[in-house]
Amino acid sequence: MRWLGLFSKKPAPLAGAPAVRRIKSYAADSGYVYEYFFEGHRPWRDGLGSGVEFEFRVSVGRKQWLPAAVVVADREVQTWEAARERTLSSTERYAIAKLALFESFDQRTGPPETAMEVRVSADDIETIAGRLGL
Repeated sequence: MRWLGLFSKKPAPLAGAPAVRRIKSYAADSGYVYEYFFEGHRPWRDGLGSGVEFEFRVSVGRKQWLPAAVVVADREVQTWEAARERTLSSTERYAIAKLALFESFDQRTGPPETAMEVRVSADDIETIAGRLGL
């Protein structure tokens, strides 16, 4: 059974990591205060498409830091871009990912106990882009 590990797909290395990690906090609607920092981003691909995965580390109380991935799929971004005849910059995609992470904190009744993944939908992009004034 050891040979099965040879065919597992390793994720691409992270890029864009800040030189110094800055721990930030977010007070969620649930009453929990989340601490997080940005780890970097990498290309993302599944059977249906591609995009960018933004990797964060998240904690409540700094006892345990869990990975939190926010996936912004190209097809969702392209829907928004086509409707506005405008291209989102990489910084704007990061802002959308970060606000989507905050929304996931707001929607949770408690802190995550395992790694979490947030998939940003076209509706999420529409809402968040409006909040950002894009």
